[in-house]
Amino acid sequence: MTRIALYPGSFDPVTNGHMDILRQSLALADKVVVAIGIHPGKAPLFSFEERVELIHASARAEFSQDEASRIDVISFSDLVINTARNQRAAYLVRGLRDGTDLDYEMQMAGMNGTLEPDIRTVFLPASPNVRHITATLVRQIAKMGGEISAFVPDPVAEPLRRRASSGE
Repeated sequence: MTRIALYPGSFDPVTNGHMDILRQSLALADKVVVAIGIHPGKAPLFSFEERVELIHASARAEFSQDEASRIDVISFSDLVINTARNQRAAYLVRGLRDGTDLDYEMQMAGMNGTLEPDIRTVFLPASPNVRHITATLVRQIAKMGGEISAFVPDPVAEPLRRRASSGE
């Protein structure tokens, strides 16, 4: 039986923090489905298609070929637990940076566990070297012309610089 983990988020852009949690997820599951949330009311910096390519390019650059081949990327716009069920995921992966994340994620895990008791939420702590990274801060730094290469995988840095400087 294939162990599938669903790793949901916006990934706008994918950061080194995301890659850290993805690396840990690959150690736990046979397949990891990265689920990009699509919300009609939000205007992301990168399109869904661009985020898919940036995630795959980052995985190819940072992981072995075998590991990268075990990653799928999908979109979702409904409840994350419904997406996990539809993907036949046994695990819902959530990264934790600090206690604030834990408080919020514990509430979500409780709600999701009530809606679908057979899908377990797994909390993975961010590694110390990436704990401070958020996509929101990375976008802000990039828009203000700051150096972002320490916060994102190599394949993301230049597209992010171009997008942020163009004001799109």
